[in-house]
Amino acid sequence: MHCWLACAWLLVGVIAPSAAADPLTTGTPLWFEANRPSLQAQQAVQILLAVANDGLDPHHYQATDLGQAVVQASAGPALDPGQQARLDAALTQAMQHYLNDLSRGRVNPSQIKANFSLPNQPATDLTTWLSTAVREQRLHAAVAQLANQAPMAAPLRQALAAYRALIPHPAWQSPLAPLPGRKLEAGQAYAGLPLLAQRLQALGDLASGTPTAERLEGELLEALKHFQERHGLSPDGVLGAKTWQQLNITPEQRAEQIALSLERLRWTPLRQAARMVVVNVPEFVLRAYEVQDGRIHVKLSMKVIVGKALDTRTPLFDEEMRFIEFSPYWNIPPSIARQETVPHLRADPGYLARQGMEFVTANGQVVTHFAPEHLAAVLSGAWRIRQRPGPQNALGDIKFVFPNNSNIYLHHTPSPGLFERDRRDFSHGCIRVQDPVALAKFVLQDDPGWPEERIRSAMASGKSSTLRLAQPLTVLIAYSTVVVKGGRVFFYPDLYGHDRLLARALRQHAATLPPQALPNGRIP
Repeated sequence: MHCWLACAWLLVGVIAPSAAADPLTTGTPLWFEANRPSLQAQQAVQILLAVANDGLDPHHYQATDLGQAVVQASAGPALDPGQQARLDAALTQAMQHYLNDLSRGRVNPSQIKANFSLPNQPATDLTTWLSTAVREQRLHAAVAQLANQAPMAAPLRQALAAYRALIPHPAWQSPLAPLPGRKLEAGQAYAGLPLLAQRLQALGDLASGTPTAERLEGELLEALKHFQERHGLSPDGVLGAKTWQQLNITPEQRAEQIALSLERLRWTPLRQAARMVVVNVPEFVLRAYEVQDGRIHVKLSMKVIVGKALDTRTPLFDEEMRFIEFSPYWNIPPSIARQETVPHLRADPGYLARQGMEFVTANGQVVTHFAPEHLAAVLSGAWRIRQRPGPQNALGDIKFVFPNNSNIYLHHTPSPGLFERDRRDFSHGCIRVQDPVALAKFVLQDDPGWPEERIRSAMASGKSSTLRLAQPLTVLIAYSTVVVKGGRVFFYPDLYGHDRLLARALRQHAATLPPQALPNGRIP
């Protein structure tokens, strides 16, 4: 038996199962014309051999073995119908396996703490989709369209190729020289400047051909600031420990980070509604956008503050915004009351009045004076504490409500100075927005009864009121440590360790795949 045929027999049994019609029963091969592999079959093999461009592994789709089988079937003796059917089935199943991974991802988002409401049924029937693309001889174009269907997919694939091309670059073949002290500031000399300049040139932060500097100054200093900006650091031009760490991350590691971001895009529901508000947690940024003719148009972007990485992380999910509360009360969550508010009141009873707080009994009665037994009632769960609307209110003067099991919402803050920090994980889990008026205008843009003046008036009234939205608006809390903006690639720290979780889940997924067929037709 020829090697390719042995491989094909093995592949039929080891590639992920598919709902495709079995060529052995239909008698109509998908990939053959006149008893030879068609041009579409050759294109399919080329596609499978190039899946690394999508951040996938060609070995998972038996690309090499199928490629050899198709070449030999094209140049060797004509195949009998049974041989054709077996090779045809193997190539069909490999392509469907790849297309499923490309369009839907390889792991369940819930495995990595992403509770997105994904559709029960896939939007695309891959069996019909593949058959149609092959019959119409547009496989390459159709796969390219599928690969780039998610927002940011095309620029991320370009970034992946660019960083992979840098892997053998000489700038990373030797380590940077140790810093002369704890940090290197503007104007100081440093033996590692030539290698630093080489890396910054390779990354596009420093113009090629820039003369070598003996001190950290001029164009080199500005390039370092650009690098810092692209890596979630304060662009102060100081080469300290955090900047040093980012400079020493290799292009190979960056490529892996980009591949993880591509994987996330496959199941992050960024196009599920015509208008959306999306928070990217590691970037500390909120974007409000509209989808028109399949394209995303960003209408608004602002800084946000998210949950502390240590103990109060903001969860990832999507829900419908249904209410806006103006001049809201802050009903202090029981966990915060137990751990923070009650101890504070026990030590300083006057804190209750100064912060505009009050007790609320089980039957809704409001108690504004302090007594030790009131704290006991709070700790037992019989009473709660809330903060009245006003300048001290932790929610600021507006709250955007999208009901969810985690009691997470968007709100303003009486401490706007925190938005000037580069790292902004300070909250108990809820998300503080930098420009609440702009966000309210976006949410209410189709309601002529709520111009900006009325929004500001309701926020400043000091009297709590709730507005039910006529049309709910999707809010998505997402997670991507790589973002392409204006053609520049930005990297952000893995704030909550979700990239590590995803990498581990992908390794576990790969371990569950059947053994790979070797070119000699044997399975190890």
